[in-house]
Amino acid sequence: MSILWALIRRDLTLAIRQGGGVGTALGFFLTFVVLLPLGLGPDQALLQRLAPGALWVALLLSVLLSASTLFQQDYEDGSLDVMALGAAPLELVALAKSAAHWLSAGLPLAIAAPLLGFLLNLNPAGIWPLAISMITGSLALSLIASIGAAVTVGLRRGGLLVSLLVLPLYVPVLIFGVSASAGGPQIATAALLILLALALVSLVLAPLAAAAALRAYLK
Repeated sequence: MSILWALIRRDLTLAIRQGGGVGTALGFFLTFVVLLPLGLGPDQALLQRLAPGALWVALLLSVLLSASTLFQQDYEDGSLDVMALGAAPLELVALAKSAAHWLSAGLPLAIAAPLLGFLLNLNPAGIWPLAISMITGSLALSLIASIGAAVTVGLRRGGLLVSLLVLPLYVPVLIFGVSASAGGPQIATAALLILLALALVSLVLAPLAAAAALRAYLK
């Protein structure tokens, strides 16, 4: 556990100092939320209906923007080779990087989304369901993103390829995330439980898949 926390602290420190993909994700999310009402016009009822789905799409695309940077810099400067030879298994390294990505990008966006949702005339009753579902779903998004980032770590400008690989895996998270945010009480509860199950499955399987892809590149 001490190694895990050390890796998470390292990546969080680098994310804060360098900005980069995380700053791009935050900027994209804010731009999307601000410009969408201008594009749809002054129909407040339409904005209210679209708000949960629009915020989820913005979250998904924002996470995708920073996904390709999960392992790329460490691969290029040789840090990933050092980690592979260290005491910590690559599964733990992949888990730590996913957790740092979630804490620096996914979680802040999930917390800010309900507040920025007022720009889209978000129903006040939907704030808590949206926040809970986004916090849960954003963890799954960061974990799944680590798989695409690991598969393309040896490719230059692999950001587009990451999106193509990861996007089909994001579809269930998006569907149940929107259902948990905008459905009725019974539908929202069931969708939130499924979303939690997806996050737990990703927590188990994503580090294994990412580590296997990294080992293929580091041979």
